[in-house]
Amino acid sequence: MNRTWIILGATSSMARAFARQVSADGAGVLLAGRDRDDLQALAGDCSLRGARMAEVVIFDARDPEGFPAIVERARSEDGEINAAVFVGSMPAQSDIDADPSLIDGTVTDCFSGPARFLHLLAPVLEERGMGTIIGVGSVAGDRGRLGNYVYGAAKAGFHTYLSGLRNRLTRAGGHVVTVKPGFVDTAMTWGLPGMFLVASPEQVAADLVKAARKRRNVIYTPFFWALIMLIIRHIPEPIFKKMKI
Repeated sequence: MNRTWIILGATSSMARAFARQVSADGAGVLLAGRDRDDLQALAGDCSLRGARMAEVVIFDARDPEGFPAIVERARSEDGEINAAVFVGSMPAQSDIDADPSLIDGTVTDCFSGPARFLHLLAPVLEERGMGTIIGVGSVAGDRGRLGNYVYGAAKAGFHTYLSGLRNRLTRAGGHVVTVKPGFVDTAMTWGLPGMFLVASPEQVAADLVKAARKRRNVIYTPFFWALIMLIIRHIPEPIFKKMKI
């Protein structure tokens, strides 16, 4: 059966690794992002690795007028339509504190833009009775922390949206995986203080492919972040609000 993956934010490190892995399995890929030249180079790489089809589509989370055309392009493919969402932005909390208008872009990139796209795509999965959506959130969405609580709030909203969408699509044979990565070696995290236990994009991508195959609901990647966040979520608020984590 033909499988097609729409990969939003395809030029991020995690998305590149994921695109290469599904291409090696023979899937078709619609590589969605803003940088056409970078996307074209990735499409060539995916084709060489065995992708059934590798095409570039322009996607900007802040420009919803372009969303329907991507959905219709995916609909034209036979078989299973899937999507993996790697879109997001994380301004420094200090920058947001100095300019609260940055909140709007952060929420759009991390939550409302991807959610709006997925809401257009959901009927396609329902019509076909199959398909998987992988939504990449963050451990930052599990609890508001001093250093990045706006980003964390946006990711928490995305987690809740994915939970509801999973409830909806399960009834039609589709599935949604919520992914909560810890620290990953990407451009977004480069140079941030306090980084530890940093995973490679390839390791995370392998976890995503496995989670989709096994129809997991929520995963932490690498796996040990489940324990770390379990501890963090259960720290009493009077103690937590005095901590600098």
